[in-house]
Amino acid sequence: MWMKIFLWEVAAMLVIYAFVMLLYRKWFVQLKPFTNPQKNYSSTTSFSIIIPARNEASNIGHCLQGILQQNYPATLFEVIVIDDHSTDSTSDIVENLQKVYKNLKLIKLVDELNGQIVNSYKKKAIENAISHAKGTWIITTDADCIIKKGWLEIYAAFIEQHNPVFVAAPVIFSNDGSLVSTFQYIDFMSLQGITAAAVSAGFHNMCNGANLAYKKSVFYEVNGFWGIDKIASGDDMLLMNKIKKSYPNRIGFLYSQAAIVTTHPMPDWKSFFNQRIRWASKAEQFKSKDKKVFAVLVLVYCFNAALFIMPLLAFFNIYFLGYWLLFLIAKTSVELAFALPVAKFFGQRFIWWFPLLQPLHIGYIVISGWLGKFGTYHWKGRNVK
Repeated sequence: MWMKIFLWEVAAMLVIYAFVMLLYRKWFVQLKPFTNPQKNYSSTTSFSIIIPARNEASNIGHCLQGILQQNYPATLFEVIVIDDHSTDSTSDIVENLQKVYKNLKLIKLVDELNGQIVNSYKKKAIENAISHAKGTWIITTDADCIIKKGWLEIYAAFIEQHNPVFVAAPVIFSNDGSLVSTFQYIDFMSLQGITAAAVSAGFHNMCNGANLAYKKSVFYEVNGFWGIDKIASGDDMLLMNKIKKSYPNRIGFLYSQAAIVTTHPMPDWKSFFNQRIRWASKAEQFKSKDKKVFAVLVLVYCFNAALFIMPLLAFFNIYFLGYWLLFLIAKTSVELAFALPVAKFFGQRFIWWFPLLQPLHIGYIVISGWLGKFGTYHWKGRNVK
């Protein structure tokens, strides 16, 4: 009897999961790419681009060159690197570039904190950088990101045409062809597809701190990170949620290939799991702050948890293995239907052995979700609660 009840529950979750994924697909394929409607127009939007950096000597120079060489007036943007207690030559590299680029600033978080211990150094870094910012708009990105030359120009055109107060924009991982890189590349690309679909449809909030923008005045209007500052993660989505409560109809997604930022995946499985545990650690916050996101997260976790334990139940009844395979095929088919148009937007070659990664995908969701709720993780040389 319990077997039938369990299977019916899993089947019900599959139906709901398929409905949600196909709804995301519908919203995504309806998106029209944003293009700059005017040629050679004169923008007036000013930006402060904030880059928190901790031991990023191998990446920060390349990232800064891509931003500082934008085809956008240098008088309308500044780049603020806030060094989060780096022990390598990150600051030295920035200081050398300052000799060439006058709109590049360096702030050292150790000087700003004066010995204060916090649980979210990244939020504190961004908060301090904003206090020094002169632009009317804040853009955040990461020190290992690769930026296209038309990035600021397309941001400015979108802002001036749509008048938002918060803009999420696309991010993609690079891929060196290894298993760990390919797995992250597919998984993250799907997450970005959901972000574009959900935000554009106004269904729920999602974004990534490697590529987002918001008005500086609105950041202060919602009291910045106050109320979420004790949470290690969430400098992006939790802030987005605060802003949307005040401006529900002025949140946008910049659906443009010119706006895509490329970043590196984690180099190994250990750092990958630490990253995803960090992301999962903020899930509980959405229980009260964004019930739609929380409902989707619970659905995804419960469905994958059921698929995780079904092969184990096959030791008691072999029929579980057959049902598990059927559910797995259905899950894979629905996800493929969604992922293919997303891959086309990002101009990426889709990895056709994606179905073989399903058991790994199920396991990582269950483990990282559990540890995000009950465990701790190691990030940027720190143990974080």
